[in-house]
Amino acid sequence: MQTVFADNAKVMSKGQVTIPKQVREVLGVQSGDKVTFLVEGSTVRVVNAAQYAMRLLQEEMRGEAERAGISSEDDVAALVSSMRAEG
Repeated sequence: MQTVFADNAKVMSKGQVTIPKQVREVLGVQSGDKVTFLVEGSTVRVVNAAQYAMRLLQEEMRGEAERAGISSEDDVAALVSSMRAEG
């Protein structure tokens, strides 16, 4: 089930805001973590930067296994074995 709620934060003089605790929990971020701001027109989404980077990588890699002729776990095992033999 998707979490839906609204919360507010005050913009400070240097443009800083404190991300409300409930929002940090939903994003899975804590002190020292990074967030990414996705801007579409006048709408801004804040996402966990690590999760967003992983999603982009997964999208970029989608279909690469098939293009490389890898369609099963046996194909993966054979590829790993051949790479180990070369190393």
